[in-house]
Amino acid sequence: MTANNRPSMLLWVVFLATLALFLCALLVLFSAPTTSLWVVAILIGEWGHYFALLALGLAALGWRRGRLGTVTALLGVVTALLCLSPVARAAMISRALPSRCTNAFGESRAEKGRAAPLRLLDLFRGIPARGVKTTEHVYATDGTRQLRLDLYQSEQRSEPQPLVVMIHGGAWSGSSKEELPAINRYLARQGFAVASINYRHAPKWPFPAAVEDTFRALEFLKTNAASLQLDAKRIALLGRSAGGQIALAAAYAGKEPNVRGVVSFYGPADLVLGYEKPSRRWVLDSKKVLENYLGGSPEQNPQTYAAASPINHVNAATPPTLLIHGQLDPIVWPMQSEVLAGRLAETGRPHLFLSLPWATHGCDANLGGPSGQLSLYAIDRFLAAVLDKGL
Repeated sequence: MTANNRPSMLLWVVFLATLALFLCALLVLFSAPTTSLWVVAILIGEWGHYFALLALGLAALGWRRGRLGTVTALLGVVTALLCLSPVARAAMISRALPSRCTNAFGESRAEKGRAAPLRLLDLFRGIPARGVKTTEHVYATDGTRQLRLDLYQSEQRSEPQPLVVMIHGGAWSGSSKEELPAINRYLARQGFAVASINYRHAPKWPFPAAVEDTFRALEFLKTNAASLQLDAKRIALLGRSAGGQIALAAAYAGKEPNVRGVVSFYGPADLVLGYEKPSRRWVLDSKKVLENYLGGSPEQNPQTYAAASPINHVNAATPPTLLIHGQLDPIVWPMQSEVLAGRLAETGRPHLFLSLPWATHGCDANLGGPSGQLSLYAIDRFLAAVLDKGL
């Protein structure tokens, strides 16, 4: 305090910083209204334990420094608790997750993978990804355009490996095979070959181009399985966001019998529903995205929307499915995974819907975070079930 008992400039700065952090921390309770705040929501939700330490540090600076200091300290403590709430809620989910996986996919016989759904130490040390080799391959050509994939494999492999095909997001119109590669390295360390593919983008190449490219990548990998040390009879597809829709559409098409399972991170399953209940406008203009991908609105192209919606293709032969979705996702609303899980249940197909109450779109950006750890555990159990013994 100054001599006239007014708060110092430094204390005001500390208070304002604490207030700003508190407002950001509310994004673990409420869905982000803008693109910038969506990015902040990922940071708070998946790296919140670090922000909690910052909040406690700000609280300590305000402690016993007059009325404003007391308010700052209390606000800092509340902010720290908010930032830690994803970890606390993840711990609660982790208690039931092993039994949920067993009920969905059977007892685990995996020798590798995560022994526990959540480890507090991994929040800070992360998930190791050493000992992995990456090679790039051209899997198809489209005129002068080359479609490429990156193949992640353990440097210590000695026999053909089951294959996981990774399909990136990007609203069907952007991003690339280099998107969020940490999970590719993780899975490669667990004994899987991971092929992260590029595909043709909308609006120049609308649906079903990306799905067709997935099958072309599969054909290349099967043809070259011997030289690449792949077990092409054991394949799983994994996609995030738009890539989740592509992965589901390819898996549910029934064209590739060696696809034994599919994982969708926050992917849209009913594209008519996606058009009727679009993303939050200031985060993403999803109606425009869907029109670019499907050549118009549902009224203009009802058959295309029906063909591109995985929910319409669930049947008795649909492969086992793992759905992972944050409840605060403002881009692909969680109802997309909810309705697909309901359809899979009605049809009696093996599936698990892992709902993450604090999480937003892109919640797997930090594999060591609460969403990342729970997701990796579920994926480990899922891949062990569908690729080792089959369901």
